[in-house]
Amino acid sequence: MPASARRRPTAGNADVRVTAGRYIRTMTFPRYAGKHGHEEFLSPSAVLEWRRERRLLPDRVPHRMILLYQDRLWEAARAAGTSPIGGRGPYGHVVTIDRTAGQVGVLGGFGIGAPAAATILEEFIAVGVLEFLSIGTAGGLQPDLAPGEVIVCTGAVRDEGVSHHYAPHDVPASPDPSLTDSLEKAIVAAGLPSRRGESWTIDTPYRETAAEARHYQSGGVMCVEMEAAALFTVAAYRGVRMAAAFCVSDSLADAEWNPHFDHPDVTHNLLALFGAAVETAI
Repeated sequence: MPASARRRPTAGNADVRVTAGRYIRTMTFPRYAGKHGHEEFLSPSAVLEWRRERRLLPDRVPHRMILLYQDRLWEAARAAGTSPIGGRGPYGHVVTIDRTAGQVGVLGGFGIGAPAAATILEEFIAVGVLEFLSIGTAGGLQPDLAPGEVIVCTGAVRDEGVSHHYAPHDVPASPDPSLTDSLEKAIVAAGLPSRRGESWTIDTPYRETAAEARHYQSGGVMCVEMEAAALFTVAAYRGVRMAAAFCVSDSLADAEWNPHFDHPDVTHNLLALFGAAVETAI
């Protein structure tokens, strides 16, 4: 190796090189080398026991859960024949759909983004929920995507931070195939315009760049959102089923932001998508 590029011993997950007389430190993520070979010291089960001792747990827990992110959709879901499950903390954000005899829960009002969604997911896996559907909006990357069109997510680009603490960077973030197929069938049965495809998950919406949008667009990625990669990775790590679908609410296809949140097809199709998720979960 030439003297202009000598490798020095690594520190943690750092790769230190000397290039043209300067020290350059590059980092992989997570920064602690070998993290994935170690168990967490704060487990969801420990938090669950803490909540149980304080009588904060719900009276009952559904077997399947639908995660919602838009306030208007959450409000509509609660108004459509539901009952709270009881409990405090995150459990206060859950209602069950009456016609499912309490087996299907709906969770909303907990925030947006990968960290919030993954934390909620861990909490409800710990209390026994076995199957999850994530329903929300996304920004379209392909120019022929219309407002309100539904994307059935088949995988997600891991451009957020959460998933990298659960799996090495080269592990794909993928949903449960069978549950995804079932969700797609319900979406088609509801008469919604839909496509299958990958999403770009990034949890910093104000640092998305035109260069990135063009890059993922050229690779055939359908849309951009904030949660899917983390949810898929956490679900796989914990051994539960997860699927996701999005309603296109804005567009980045022309390397600029074009919002369509008030488009009537977005409003109608997002509610219909929620209905398809309910039918999938029953």
